[in-house]
Amino acid sequence: MGKVRYIFLLSLFTLHFISASAQVGERRSDFSVGVNAGMTMSRIDFTPTIKQKWKNAPTAGVSLRYICEKYFTAICGVQLELNYANMGWKELIEDGSLNEYQHNINYFQLPMLMQMGWGRERRGFKFVFEAGPQIGIAISTSEQKGGAGAWDISKRPNNVVYQYSHDIDNTFEYGITAGLGLEFSSVIGHFILDGRYYYGLSDTYDSSKKGFFSRSANSAIVVKLNYLFDLSRTKNDNIK
Repeated sequence: MGKVRYIFLLSLFTLHFISASAQVGERRSDFSVGVNAGMTMSRIDFTPTIKQKWKNAPTAGVSLRYICEKYFTAICGVQLELNYANMGWKELIEDGSLNEYQHNINYFQLPMLMQMGWGRERRGFKFVFEAGPQIGIAISTSEQKGGAGAWDISKRPNNVVYQYSHDIDNTFEYGITAGLGLEFSSVIGHFILDGRYYYGLSDTYDSSKKGFFSRSANSAIVVKLNYLFDLSRTKNDNIK
């Protein structure tokens, strides 16, 4: 319950930041929409531990951004996204069995990001910091088993084999994400290359006393290229 309260308060802070900040500094009203695509490197933090490699998979979605003010040198706004992402984990199996295992969890994710930038608004480069809550819904899962040897789970470390015969219990997930980016603005739109880290606060498996894992939360490194074009812009000849 404490985690749910934390993500709820962080969401309120993000929305409050937008509404309050519009009352100070130099007012802006720039609304942009666009698309994004990139790569996720995901894993799940398990307790008991499962050794893993980073699992690489594509992600893509749509983005909406509203810039509301310039406060001193900081350009402030909010960005919302609806993304499809292939998450999950890929095991590092070192028991001599030559087995391979990967579990895919496909999500629709909604990051709600407070965004601050320093640099050029209209034409040129801008450095961007973004952070905020993220929620997701799992829409499908799948397993990939294989390897050069016969499938043998008798020698797994600490006999952690529950994940092979049980799918995830929780389709809803939430957490926090933060990252840095570099934006180039031109007459045809905004191009943003950013990198983020996502830290899950919810568990994919049942973490109650009846569950096997006490923790099974998503984490991911995400690198994406965003393209946004303006639907409306602040009319001010002094904005550069």
